[in-house]
Amino acid sequence: MSFYYTLNGDYMKLYLDLIFTLNFLFDFLLLLVVGIILRRNSKLSKLLLGSLIGGLSIFVLFLRINSFELFILKILISIIMILVAFGFKDIRYTLKNLFYLYTVSILLGGFLYMLNLEFSYKQDGLIFYHDGLSINWIVLLIFSPVILYVYVKQAINLKNNYSNYYLVDIYFKDGNKLKVSAFLDTGNKLIDPYLKRPIILVNKKELAHNLKEQDLILVPYDTFDNHGLLKCVIPKKIYIVGVGVRENVLIGISEKNINMDGIDCILHTKLLEG
Repeated sequence: MSFYYTLNGDYMKLYLDLIFTLNFLFDFLLLLVVGIILRRNSKLSKLLLGSLIGGLSIFVLFLRINSFELFILKILISIIMILVAFGFKDIRYTLKNLFYLYTVSILLGGFLYMLNLEFSYKQDGLIFYHDGLSINWIVLLIFSPVILYVYVKQAINLKNNYSNYYLVDIYFKDGNKLKVSAFLDTGNKLIDPYLKRPIILVNKKELAHNLKEQDLILVPYDTFDNHGLLKCVIPKKIYIVGVGVRENVLIGISEKNINMDGIDCILHTKLLEG
């Protein structure tokens, strides 16, 4: 599908299907990179749907609105993309996702702009063209994944220097599985006093649909400012991505929401030993 677009008094033929596909792939790369860097537990289908929304947003460029309205509309579309791709947990979680989306977008957009200057390609908004062939296709299909791979690798290395984020799969005895984002907290010393099983904490809302089908036990705990009985679930096993399978563990039900950047689970240091 194509139509003619006026640029400085000249008519230029644009292929909307190609522009949409380019925008869709570009947005998918951005969301994928954000998910990898922040270790978001998001399904591929949600990333694709978020990218589809971003791809369709290219058509707002043809609306008769002023620059400020276009800017606000782009911000709203970016927020919708983030919410669709990664969901909503709290404001901080969403803003961080949005910040990294723009950071990665600026990185790749700056790279495109550099090539535009180097090779003297003409530019109209986000479209670079020369002799009818858009450089966006060349960069996106060949250079963009390489640049983003290097960026992701460096960003993850930097992130690992000051944080301990993990993806955890919890396997229940009834066959159900729960995927959670976890943080390794050196302050978590909770252990079953009888069988010495380490206890990890998981938000109650994440376990809600599984609690009725599981056997619950009460484990006494004693901290420097509190003591009582903690409701726990005995899982079949848990799998910590990058660490391995752990079977001798309890899942403690956290009544209070774990207020940490999209984290649903607090790990025990003992689980990373051996």
